[in-house]
Amino acid sequence: MVSLEYLLPAAFLCDLLFGDPRWMPHPVKGIGRLALAAEKALRASGLPLRIAGVLCVLVVVGGSAGSAWLVVAAANLLHPLCGAAAAIFLLYTSIAVKDLGDHAGAVRDALESGDTGLARLKVSWMVGRDTAGLSEEGIALAATESVAENTVDGVTAPLFYALLFGPVGAVAYKAVNTLDSSFGYLNERYREFGWASARLDDLANWLPSRITVLAIAFASAVKRFGFFDIFKAVRRGARLHASPNAGYPEAAFAGALGVTFGGPRSYGGVVHEAPLLGVARNTCSADSVRRSIGLMRLTAVVFLAAGLMSRVLAERLW
Repeated sequence: MVSLEYLLPAAFLCDLLFGDPRWMPHPVKGIGRLALAAEKALRASGLPLRIAGVLCVLVVVGGSAGSAWLVVAAANLLHPLCGAAAAIFLLYTSIAVKDLGDHAGAVRDALESGDTGLARLKVSWMVGRDTAGLSEEGIALAATESVAENTVDGVTAPLFYALLFGPVGAVAYKAVNTLDSSFGYLNERYREFGWASARLDDLANWLPSRITVLAIAFASAVKRFGFFDIFKAVRRGARLHASPNAGYPEAAFAGALGVTFGGPRSYGGVVHEAPLLGVARNTCSADSVRRSIGLMRLTAVVFLAAGLMSRVLAERLW
């Protein structure tokens, strides 16, 4: 059986080279379909919505993790190389370094070319806020914030669980994240049914979001960004964020890039005031988007390298 120390770098390289081609079957799409089917069945069961939501989490996360284990086990029965290929595929599809950079890069390119309309369209694919009336500064802010937040959801958290539990852990995390994206809303439909999905996502991201700050700091030092401002920004603002986890990578990115995140933003026509994060009162621009992409990519490399070294050290000690 091929060691995870070889499988995970191979999967990471696949993501950097290929991203997620639209024609390729993707496990997250299957997880999404399973989540919707489970929701429909459990709502029809007549159970209290919060209990139904807990059962949905158990079905989707357990089913996803179990399916990943079965796929790798069955492939290993054919040949160890088939098992390695299956594991690499599952790990590769759990990471989104290239896609995150490409989406943000499309926004940056549109801003640099002066096509504000195209930039609004591209950033609407990255964020949930209303984008129709965003200025160039607002577009750059939305894209840069999205890169910061998704550095955890799309990059370091999947790596964290992959390092601990291999492809099964990575797929289980993607199931948790997909459930939160599907049901973790504080509206009438999902306040009760989505409670377990939202709470589990908060729990799953708690440690990765905080470890990621250290990886951001190391990457920032290499790039000669605002190393010390990272810790000032996190200390001052991370806990002000509505999410118990998103404030940490966002504040760290704001400190590193020397910009301010937060301020007013509209969701469904309703304006919300997000807390200001960062220590410098500079606004975002196309250059901020460009620098955030580079910081995200190097943070991913640092996180993976540190995780692999930790695994090797732990194996030698134990």
